[in-house]
Amino acid sequence: MSEPILQPTQQVHGTKVFQHSRVYEAPRELVFKAWTDPDCLSKWWGPKGMQWIGCTMDLRPGGTFLYGLKAPNGFEMWGKFVYREVTVPERLVYVVSFCDKNGAILRHPLSETWPLEVLSTLAFTEQDGKTITDSTGIPINATKEECETFEGGFDSMRKGFTGTLDQLAEFLSRS
Repeated sequence: MSEPILQPTQQVHGTKVFQHSRVYEAPRELVFKAWTDPDCLSKWWGPKGMQWIGCTMDLRPGGTFLYGLKAPNGFEMWGKFVYREVTVPERLVYVVSFCDKNGAILRHPLSETWPLEVLSTLAFTEQDGKTITDSTGIPINATKEECETFEGGFDSMRKGFTGTLDQLAEFLSRS
């Protein structure tokens, strides 16, 4: 089994690593597919209440996942992953950014001091027919202020991840 690149207690430039784990009642191959197949992602990805408006995906090191979501008020939000590692079905390593619909990196729509890039590792482990995902994230190429903003957002990120991953669990229960 591969270990995450960053451990939850590790710090980079004094910033703690964000860590989130989840257990799914599904085999690892299915959970990995849910994270890497655009058709699957369209059924669960994003904050609750957001509408999926499209994506492109090139699942390989150096490839990107570009996706768009629309809020009920019409506000569109775009995000991008740039994959650094794809180890099927064990691990994904990618840099996450907010962006425009063409993939140009932008600031977080609600925070001028949010880091432009966050290095994320997502590890998939199967045990007794269940899958455990361990996710870590840390700002890269970030200022001290951006790192402080990131660390100050842990509670909000946990709530956001929980809501999104609740949708994934529901999707997996139907698959």
